Amino acid sequence: MIKSAVTISLVEQARQGPFVFHGDLADSCQQAGRLGFDAIELFAPSGEAIREAPLRRLLSDQNLRLAAVGTGAGMVVHGLHLCDAEASRREAARDFIRAIIDAGAEYGAPAIIGSMQGRWDQRTDKPTAVARLRDALHDLGEHARLRGVCLIYEPLNRYETNLAVTLEQGVELLRPLETKSVKLLADLFHMNIEETCLASALRQAGEHLGHVHFVDSNRQAAGRGHLQFGPIAAALVELGYSGYASAEAFPLPDSETAARQTIETFRKYFPRV
Repeated sequence: MIKSAVTISLVEQARQGPFVFHGDLADSCQQAGRLGFDAIELFAPSGEAIREAPLRRLLSDQNLRLAAVGTGAGMVVHGLHLCDAEASRREAARDFIRAIIDAGAEYGAPAIIGSMQGRWDQRTDKPTAVARLRDALHDLGEHARLRGVCLIYEPLNRYETNLAVTLEQGVELLRPLETKSVKLLADLFHMNIEETCLASALRQAGEHLGHVHFVDSNRQAAGRGHLQFGPIAAALVELGYSGYASAEAFPLPDSETAARQTIETFRKYFPRV
């Protein structure tokens, strides 16, 4: 059974980012629970911040789970990424991600690597960047496995990375890894930019698929853009995907409306009999 989730950001520097709820964790959990979401996806400033939050009580009170934890604050706040030309900063990036993995694992939630993957540039050529990223994904994937969770890698669109921009390229990136604990995130917004056919791309990703960002073509709530969700939902059901469809969307026109639109679209395409 595919489960619903909604994003909450606690990172002040990401206030303009594509998260349905911002800032108030207690109120956000209350709204998510009231609307009937299964879980939340949390974007926190650090692993320590996750541990310090009264998260377990808030989730229990609203009958919610933690679907995943984002690592992007490492880039947004500290400018850290896994392909940095400086070895000390690459290791700092891994340390930041390890801390997020550890905090999320206490709830059985995987960590997501999106913007922290980095990119190749004038100081780091593409083969070197790819090798560094693969090495980091293996190391961090094994770290996650030892804590009972997987690691989620997210292909981004061409404006946000120059590494893997499609699910197929994501599979090619992961295939040589010795660890099998790294899965792909299919973000429908990025896919709308890069994929020829979203449903076909999902089917080809197959067993590598570990998480879905359920969002529309304009990074607004599902149902507020031009994506056709019928074929997407059919592909996920055909695959037997049983993970989360999580709303990483702008809070437009406001958080509650975006959350409500998401859960209504989710229920339309993933009805529970």
